[in-house]
Amino acid sequence: MSKPKASRVVAIDRRLLRGWPLPELAANADKQARGDVLVVGGSRELPGPMLLAGEAALRAGAGRIQLGVARSIAVAVAAAFPEARVLGLPQKPNGELARNAAASLRKELGRCRTLLVGPGMRDEAAVLTVLLSALHSEGDHSIVLDAAALRVLRVARTRGALAQHAAGRVIATPHAGEMAELWGCTRELVEKDPLELAREAARKLRITLVLKGVRTVVATPGGDAFCNMNGNSGLATSGSGDTLSGLIAGLAARGAEPAQAAVWGVYLHSAAGDALKRKQGPLGYLARELAAEVPALLGRFAK
Repeated sequence: MSKPKASRVVAIDRRLLRGWPLPELAANADKQARGDVLVVGGSRELPGPMLLAGEAALRAGAGRIQLGVARSIAVAVAAAFPEARVLGLPQKPNGELARNAAASLRKELGRCRTLLVGPGMRDEAAVLTVLLSALHSEGDHSIVLDAAALRVLRVARTRGALAQHAAGRVIATPHAGEMAELWGCTRELVEKDPLELAREAARKLRITLVLKGVRTVVATPGGDAFCNMNGNSGLATSGSGDTLSGLIAGLAARGAEPAQAAVWGVYLHSAAGDALKRKQGPLGYLARELAAEVPALLGRFAK
Protein backbone atom coordinates (compact mmCIF):
# COMPACT_ATOMS: atom_id res chain seq x y z
CA MET A 1 0.00 0.00 0.00
CA SER A 2 1.25 3.49 -0.84
CA LYS A 3 1.29 5.81 2.12
CA PRO A 4 -1.43 8.49 2.19
CA LYS A 5 -0.36 12.09 2.01
CA ALA A 6 -0.04 13.88 5.33
CA SER A 7 -2.96 16.17 4.48
CA ARG A 8 -5.30 13.22 4.03
CA VAL A 9 -7.29 11.36 6.64
CA VAL A 10 -7.93 7.80 5.59
CA ALA A 11 -10.95 5.88 6.82
CA ILE A 12 -10.19 2.60 8.56
CA ASP A 13 -12.36 0.08 6.76
CA ARG A 14 -12.17 -3.25 4.95
CA ARG A 15 -11.15 -1.61 1.70
CA LEU A 16 -8.11 0.00 3.32
CA LEU A 17 -7.07 -3.23 5.03
CA ARG A 18 -7.43 -5.36 1.91
CA GLY A 19 -4.96 -3.03 0.24
CA TRP A 20 -2.64 -3.17 3.25
CA PRO A 21 -2.50 -6.88 4.14
CA LEU A 22 -0.70 -8.14 7.19
CA PRO A 23 2.68 -9.82 6.59
CA GLU A 24 2.13 -13.32 5.28
CA LEU A 25 2.97 -16.27 7.48
CA ALA A 26 4.14 -19.50 5.93
CA ALA A 27 1.69 -22.37 6.22
CA ASN A 28 4.21 -24.24 8.34
CA ALA A 29 5.26 -21.22 10.43
CA ASP A 30 6.00 -22.19 14.02
CA LYS A 31 5.25 -20.10 17.08
CA GLN A 32 8.69 -18.50 16.99
CA ALA A 33 8.04 -17.20 13.48
CA ARG A 34 4.78 -15.66 14.67
CA GLY A 35 6.55 -13.62 17.32
CA ASP A 36 6.93 -13.38 21.07
CA VAL A 37 4.96 -10.77 23.06
CA LEU A 38 6.06 -9.72 26.53
CA VAL A 39 3.41 -7.93 28.59
CA VAL A 40 4.61 -6.19 31.74
CA GLY A 41 2.13 -4.89 34.27
CA GLY A 42 -0.50 -6.02 36.69
CA SER A 43 -0.72 -5.53 40.43
CA ARG A 44 -2.38 -7.18 43.38
CA GLU A 45 -5.51 -5.09 42.78
CA LEU A 46 -5.48 -5.30 38.98
CA PRO A 47 -4.41 -8.69 37.57
CA GLY A 48 -7.24 -8.73 35.02
CA PRO A 49 -5.78 -6.30 32.46
CA MET A 50 -2.83 -8.64 31.95
CA LEU A 51 -5.15 -11.54 31.12
CA LEU A 52 -7.16 -9.45 28.68
CA ALA A 53 -4.11 -8.05 26.90
CA GLY A 54 -2.32 -11.39 26.78
CA GLU A 55 -5.26 -13.29 25.32
CA ALA A 56 -5.83 -10.56 22.73
CA ALA A 57 -2.20 -10.81 21.59
CA LEU A 58 -2.56 -14.54 20.98
CA ARG A 59 -5.94 -14.13 19.28
CA ALA A 60 -4.29 -11.65 16.91
CA GLY A 61 -1.88 -14.39 15.88
CA ALA A 62 1.21 -13.96 18.05
CA GLY A 63 3.04 -17.21 18.65
CA ARG A 64 4.07 -16.87 22.29
CA ILE A 65 3.05 -14.79 25.26
CA GLN A 66 4.93 -13.94 28.43
CA LEU A 67 3.41 -12.01 31.30
CA GLY A 68 5.61 -10.17 33.79
CA VAL A 69 3.47 -9.58 36.90
CA ALA A 70 3.79 -8.85 40.60
CA ARG A 71 5.08 -11.95 42.39
CA SER A 72 2.06 -12.26 44.68
CA ILE A 73 -0.34 -12.80 41.76
CA ALA A 74 1.90 -14.87 39.47
CA VAL A 75 0.48 -18.28 40.41
CA ALA A 76 -3.12 -17.12 40.09
CA VAL A 77 -2.43 -15.49 36.73
CA ALA A 78 -0.67 -18.63 35.47
CA ALA A 79 -3.61 -20.81 36.52
CA ALA A 80 -6.04 -18.49 34.76
CA PHE A 81 -3.93 -18.34 31.58
CA PRO A 82 -2.38 -21.74 30.82
CA GLU A 83 -1.09 -20.61 27.43
CA ALA A 84 1.22 -18.03 28.97
CA ARG A 85 4.61 -18.14 30.59
CA VAL A 86 4.20 -16.09 33.75
CA LEU A 87 7.14 -14.34 35.40
CA GLY A 88 6.80 -13.33 39.05
CA LEU A 89 8.55 -9.98 39.50
CA PRO A 90 9.69 -8.02 42.57
CA GLN A 91 6.91 -5.96 44.09
CA LYS A 92 6.31 -3.24 46.64
CA PRO A 93 4.31 -3.83 49.86
CA ASN A 94 1.21 -2.34 48.19
CA GLY A 95 1.26 -4.99 45.45
CA GLU A 96 2.63 -2.78 42.68
CA LEU A 97 5.72 -3.75 40.71
CA ALA A 98 8.97 -2.53 42.24
CA ARG A 99 11.52 -0.42 40.41
CA ASN A 100 13.96 -3.32 40.22
CA ALA A 101 11.45 -5.43 38.29
CA ALA A 102 13.20 -4.34 35.11
CA ALA A 103 16.40 -6.09 36.16
CA SER A 104 14.54 -9.40 36.28
CA LEU A 105 13.37 -8.89 32.69
CA ARG A 106 16.70 -8.12 31.05
CA LYS A 107 16.88 -11.28 28.92
CA GLU A 108 13.21 -11.19 27.96
CA LEU A 109 13.39 -7.52 26.96
CA GLY A 110 16.20 -8.34 24.56
CA ARG A 111 14.46 -11.33 23.00
CA CYS A 112 10.80 -10.40 22.60
CA ARG A 113 9.51 -9.04 19.31
CA THR A 114 6.95 -6.79 21.00
CA LEU A 115 6.81 -5.34 24.49
CA LEU A 116 3.51 -4.12 25.91
CA VAL A 117 3.92 -2.23 29.17
CA GLY A 118 1.39 -0.61 31.47
CA PRO A 119 -1.83 -2.67 31.80
CA GLY A 120 -2.86 -2.90 35.44
CA MET A 121 0.02 -0.70 36.66
CA ARG A 122 -0.16 2.49 38.67
CA ASP A 123 3.42 3.02 39.86
CA GLU A 124 5.15 5.36 37.43
CA ALA A 125 8.64 4.69 38.82
CA ALA A 126 8.40 1.00 37.95
CA VAL A 127 6.99 1.75 34.51
CA LEU A 128 9.81 4.20 33.83
CA THR A 129 12.56 1.74 34.69
CA VAL A 130 11.01 -1.03 32.56
CA LEU A 131 10.53 1.31 29.63
CA LEU A 132 14.01 2.80 29.80
CA SER A 133 15.49 -0.70 30.04
CA ALA A 134 13.53 -1.70 26.94
CA LEU A 135 14.61 1.38 25.02
CA HIS A 136 18.26 0.70 25.79
CA SER A 137 18.11 -3.07 25.18
CA GLU A 138 19.40 -4.63 21.99
CA GLY A 139 17.03 -5.39 19.12
CA ASP A 140 14.41 -3.44 17.24
CA HIS A 141 11.28 -4.72 18.95
CA SER A 142 8.07 -2.72 18.88
CA ILE A 143 6.88 -1.17 22.14
CA VAL A 144 3.22 -0.59 22.97
CA LEU A 145 2.38 1.77 25.83
CA ASP A 146 -0.89 1.68 27.73
CA ALA A 147 -2.35 2.89 31.03
CA ALA A 148 0.40 3.92 33.49
CA ALA A 149 3.06 3.75 30.78
CA LEU A 150 1.45 6.68 29.00
CA ARG A 151 2.12 8.98 31.92
CA VAL A 152 5.89 8.52 31.73
CA LEU A 153 5.86 10.04 28.25
CA ARG A 154 5.77 13.36 30.09
CA VAL A 155 9.26 12.65 31.50
CA ALA A 156 12.16 14.32 29.70
CA ARG A 157 14.36 11.21 30.08
CA THR A 158 11.70 9.11 28.36
CA ARG A 159 11.33 11.52 25.48
CA GLY A 160 15.07 11.69 25.02
CA ALA A 161 15.41 7.92 25.01
CA LEU A 162 12.53 7.61 22.54
CA ALA A 163 14.20 10.00 20.13
CA GLN A 164 17.61 8.35 20.46
CA HIS A 165 16.77 4.65 20.57
CA ALA A 166 13.23 3.94 19.44
CA ALA A 167 12.05 6.54 16.95
CA GLY A 168 9.16 5.06 15.00
CA ARG A 169 8.93 1.83 17.03
CA VAL A 170 6.62 2.99 19.81
CA ILE A 171 2.82 2.87 19.78
CA ALA A 172 0.90 4.76 22.48
CA THR A 173 -2.80 4.18 23.15
CA PRO A 174 -4.34 6.98 25.26
CA HIS A 175 -7.99 7.84 25.66
CA ALA A 176 -8.98 11.51 25.82
CA GLY A 177 -8.34 11.87 29.55
CA GLU A 178 -4.90 10.27 29.33
CA MET A 179 -4.08 12.39 26.30
CA ALA A 180 -5.01 15.56 28.17
CA GLU A 181 -2.74 14.58 31.06
CA LEU A 182 0.09 13.69 28.69
CA TRP A 183 -0.15 16.85 26.64
CA GLY A 184 -0.90 19.26 29.48
CA CYS A 185 -4.27 20.40 28.21
CA THR A 186 -7.93 19.89 29.02
CA ARG A 187 -9.99 16.89 28.02
CA GLU A 188 -12.36 19.29 26.28
CA LEU A 189 -9.55 20.49 24.04
CA VAL A 190 -8.64 16.90 23.13
CA GLU A 191 -12.23 16.06 22.25
CA LYS A 192 -12.65 19.29 20.26
CA ASP A 193 -9.91 18.44 17.75
CA PRO A 194 -8.50 14.94 18.34
CA LEU A 195 -7.09 14.65 14.83
CA GLU A 196 -4.76 17.63 14.94
CA LEU A 197 -3.72 16.97 18.51
CA ALA A 198 -2.89 13.35 17.68
CA ARG A 199 -0.87 14.44 14.66
CA GLU A 200 1.04 17.00 16.69
CA ALA A 201 1.88 14.54 19.45
CA ALA A 202 2.86 11.77 17.03
CA ARG A 203 5.18 14.12 15.16
CA LYS A 204 6.84 15.64 18.21
CA LEU A 205 7.25 12.38 20.12
CA ARG A 206 8.09 10.38 16.96
CA ILE A 207 5.58 7.68 17.86
CA THR A 208 2.45 6.14 16.40
CA LEU A 209 -0.43 7.48 18.47
CA VAL A 210 -3.79 5.77 18.87
CA LEU A 211 -6.15 8.36 20.36
CA LYS A 212 -9.15 6.35 21.51
CA GLY A 213 -12.67 7.73 21.42
CA VAL A 214 -15.98 7.62 19.62
CA ARG A 215 -13.92 8.12 16.48
CA THR A 216 -10.51 6.66 17.21
CA VAL A 217 -7.64 8.39 15.41
CA VAL A 218 -4.31 6.79 14.48
CA ALA A 219 -1.52 9.27 13.70
CA THR A 220 2.04 8.50 12.59
CA PRO A 221 5.30 10.43 13.03
CA GLY A 222 5.26 11.26 9.32
CA GLY A 223 1.85 12.92 9.44
CA ASP A 224 -0.34 10.12 8.11
CA ALA A 225 -3.71 9.90 9.84
CA PHE A 226 -6.43 7.28 9.94
CA CYS A 227 -9.89 7.53 11.46
CA ASN A 228 -12.09 4.66 12.59
CA MET A 229 -15.85 5.04 12.20
CA ASN A 230 -16.79 1.50 13.25
CA GLY A 231 -17.67 0.17 16.69
CA ASN A 232 -20.40 1.04 19.16
CA SER A 233 -20.94 2.37 22.67
CA GLY A 234 -20.68 -1.10 24.17
CA LEU A 235 -16.91 -0.88 23.68
CA ALA A 236 -16.77 1.78 26.38
CA THR A 237 -16.40 -0.78 29.15
CA SER A 238 -13.79 -1.85 31.67
CA GLY A 239 -10.91 -3.72 30.08
CA SER A 240 -11.71 -2.77 26.50
CA GLY A 241 -8.54 -0.71 26.17
CA ASP A 242 -6.41 -3.56 27.50
CA THR A 243 -7.82 -5.80 24.79
CA LEU A 244 -7.02 -3.20 22.13
CA SER A 245 -3.43 -2.80 23.27
CA GLY A 246 -3.02 -6.59 23.28
CA LEU A 247 -4.34 -6.85 19.73
CA ILE A 248 -1.89 -4.20 18.55
CA ALA A 249 0.99 -5.94 20.33
CA GLY A 250 0.08 -9.30 18.80
CA LEU A 251 -0.09 -7.86 15.29
CA ALA A 252 3.26 -6.15 15.74
CA ALA A 253 4.78 -9.43 16.90
CA ARG A 254 3.60 -11.01 13.64
CA GLY A 255 5.68 -8.48 11.74
CA ALA A 256 3.29 -5.59 11.13
CA GLU A 257 4.92 -2.18 11.18
CA PRO A 258 3.69 0.13 13.98
CA ALA A 259 1.17 2.10 11.92
CA GLN A 260 -0.20 -1.06 10.34
CA ALA A 261 -0.48 -2.86 13.68
CA ALA A 262 -2.30 0.13 15.15
CA VAL A 263 -4.74 0.51 12.26
CA TRP A 264 -5.51 -3.20 12.04
CA GLY A 265 -5.83 -3.44 15.83
CA VAL A 266 -8.30 -0.57 15.97
CA TYR A 267 -10.36 -2.13 13.19
CA LEU A 268 -10.43 -5.61 14.72
CA HIS A 269 -11.33 -4.22 18.13
CA SER A 270 -14.26 -2.21 16.78
CA ALA A 271 -15.41 -5.00 14.46
CA ALA A 272 -15.39 -7.43 17.40
CA GLY A 273 -17.62 -5.01 19.29
CA ASP A 274 -19.99 -4.81 16.34
CA ALA A 275 -20.12 -8.61 16.15
CA LEU A 276 -21.03 -8.82 19.83
CA LYS A 277 -23.64 -6.10 19.43
CA ARG A 278 -25.38 -8.19 16.76
CA LYS A 279 -25.29 -11.27 19.00
CA GLN A 280 -26.04 -9.77 22.40
CA GLY A 281 -27.23 -6.20 22.04
CA PRO A 282 -25.51 -2.81 22.18
CA LEU A 283 -24.66 -2.82 25.89
CA GLY A 284 -23.55 -5.38 28.43
CA TYR A 285 -21.07 -7.51 26.54
CA LEU A 286 -17.71 -7.84 28.27
CA ALA A 287 -14.19 -6.92 27.28
CA ARG A 288 -13.16 -10.53 27.86
CA GLU A 289 -15.49 -11.55 25.02
CA LEU A 290 -13.91 -9.31 22.37
CA ALA A 291 -10.74 -11.27 21.67
CA ALA A 292 -12.58 -14.49 20.80
CA GLU A 293 -14.20 -12.71 17.83
CA VAL A 294 -10.85 -11.78 16.29
CA PRO A 295 -9.72 -15.06 14.63
CA ALA A 296 -12.90 -15.20 12.55
CA LEU A 297 -12.52 -11.55 11.57
CA LEU A 298 -8.94 -12.18 10.47
CA GLY A 299 -10.08 -15.26 8.59
CA ARG A 300 -12.35 -13.16 6.38
CA PHE A 301 -9.29 -11.36 5.01
CA ALA A 302 -7.60 -14.66 4.22
CA LYS A 303 -10.37 -15.75 1.84
